[in-house]
Amino acid sequence: MPKPELLETFENPYADRDYSISMECPEFTSLCPLGGVESDAEELRQLSGGAPDFGTILIDYVPDRLCLELKSLKLYLWSFRNDGIFYERAVNRILDDLAAACRPRWMEVTGDFNIRGGIKSVITATVEASVRETGRKTRDAGRGARGAPQSRK
Repeated sequence: MPKPELLETFENPYADRDYSISMECPEFTSLCPLGGVESDAEELRQLSGGAPDFGTILIDYVPDRLCLELKSLKLYLWSFRNDGIFYERAVNRILDDLAAACRPRWMEVTGDFNIRGGIKSVITATVEASVRETGRKTRDAGRGARGAPQSRK
């Protein structure tokens, strides 16, 4: 199971400024919750979820008071390794856990998963501080490249 308790943060040294932090995690792995087409393979019967899924997790955020510590992020993402989870659930769970840990002004998590069964999946979830408190998640049309807030003039 994912372990959000592994996430650590540190004080943002520039909390009075809007700036973005982007991280690319190209070694994300989890297990297919359904077992995949290879579920009749003897060695896969030992896996609790099914065949392994691989992908890249992209994290973009504008920190508020706290920033995510990278080693703890790596360990947190590794905690998905033996979890049978759908892509959509994984991306939204990562967003929820990271946003709860560092309370960003804005955050977007994208899961760019390897092709499985001839289908490529890219899942994106976004949260903003102004809507995070109300529990609503929205996309803002005033965002720049990869969704980061555009600079204010």
